[in-house]
Amino acid sequence: MFGLYITHPQVRIDPAVPVPRWGLSEVGRARAERAAAQPWVRQLGRVVSSDEIKAIELAEILAAAAGVNVEIAEDAHENDRSATGFLPPAEFEKAADWFFAHPEQSFHGWERAVDAQMRIVAVVRSVLAHHDLSKPIAFIGHGGVGTLLRCHLAGLPIARSHDQPPNGGGNVHAFRLGDLKPLSGWVPMEEWQLQNPV
Repeated sequence: MFGLYITHPQVRIDPAVPVPRWGLSEVGRARAERAAAQPWVRQLGRVVSSDEIKAIELAEILAAAAGVNVEIAEDAHENDRSATGFLPPAEFEKAADWFFAHPEQSFHGWERAVDAQMRIVAVVRSVLAHHDLSKPIAFIGHGGVGTLLRCHLAGLPIARSHDQPPNGGGNVHAFRLGDLKPLSGWVPMEEWQLQNPV
């Protein structure tokens, strides 16, 4: 059976609001609704979300289509970047490049990539330890930790080359629940199908 890690799609960027409190934009919400209409969503037995608003909003849309409740995993948040606060997009991209290129170092006080990876892997393993492996499950979260999880599951070094495509988020990577082996690389959530190759 399959597990999914799904990143939130496009958000409303507001420098005056802490990043974890940002919600989905109209484009992001429309993409979430399109994804919710896909056949795989109705197979989900659980939807587990980060506690950030943008992730919860996506989770609520998918969970409603699946007929399940949203569960919150507090340690599933994005890598902690609060030390720098909001960075304009161009500056953020440079910072993210550095974050992935130096996984054992902190970018101006950010959570280190190795620590964020350990945290998200622990969240997934903890949830699955008490999960019926015959039921598909979706983890709803973020591009940074989603990529770190993907690197771990695939046995890949931490590198931004394994990051989700630059399409605003809203991507899926899949893995088998029994052994956590990857079933697919990143695929837009509206397009993902179980038979997608790795």
